[in-house]
Amino acid sequence: MKLRKPFRILRNLILFFFISSIGAVIFYRFVPVYVTPLMIIRSVQQLVSEEKVICKHTWVPFDKISPSLPMAVIASEDNRFASHNGFDMIEIKKAMKENETRKKKRGASTISQQTAKNVFLWPQSSWVRKGFEVYFTFLIETCWPKERIMEVYLNSIEMGKGIYGAQATAKYKFKTTAAKLTRGQCALIAATLPNPIRFDSAHPSPYIKRRQGQILRLMNLVPKFPPVDKEKAKEKDTKKQKKKKKK
Repeated sequence: MKLRKPFRILRNLILFFFISSIGAVIFYRFVPVYVTPLMIIRSVQQLVSEEKVICKHTWVPFDKISPSLPMAVIASEDNRFASHNGFDMIEIKKAMKENETRKKKRGASTISQQTAKNVFLWPQSSWVRKGFEVYFTFLIETCWPKERIMEVYLNSIEMGKGIYGAQATAKYKFKTTAAKLTRGQCALIAATLPNPIRFDSAHPSPYIKRRQGQILRLMNLVPKFPPVDKEKAKEKDTKKQKKKKKK
């Protein structure tokens, strides 16, 4: 009898975790993500170190973000984003092979994995967090379309000290809006993502400018995102032709 109670509590906790996590993923499939664990953690860190608390973030829908920005982050962070299932096995195998000889280990996290981490988890790397990251990546890839994953990623990712998402970055770094970001500005933002606290997209170092050039070249090579809907494109062409005939 004494053993039954702890097992029952454990069972209930596990059941609660699965129900709440699946519910949260379904909820964020439709509702904007206004606050993430990273935003809270960074704000607490600023309070503890007696700094001014800075948290700039404004959610904008995908169609209000420059189409160059998803292309830039795909070129920089995850070339096969549109085709993989959340985990890029090609890059994982490459990273494992390279890490056999590299002093500084490199990761192979996809945009889907980064989104799962940003929205549901904490930033510090550990095997426990990696395990949860795999779980949440599987959930969002199952429940969200790729365009939604990209929308949440571009709205939640850290892009500077106290700056999160495309709209805040456009406003405070480039004095514009997410929709009006230029191709070059998008490449600069993507170039700083590995370390947005150290690197400033508004005042790029020679290294970041070189990365910008590389990303701009890659943007011409990676598949267009979101993919062009051939049926919708045909409908638009048909409508244009009808209008021309009427004129």
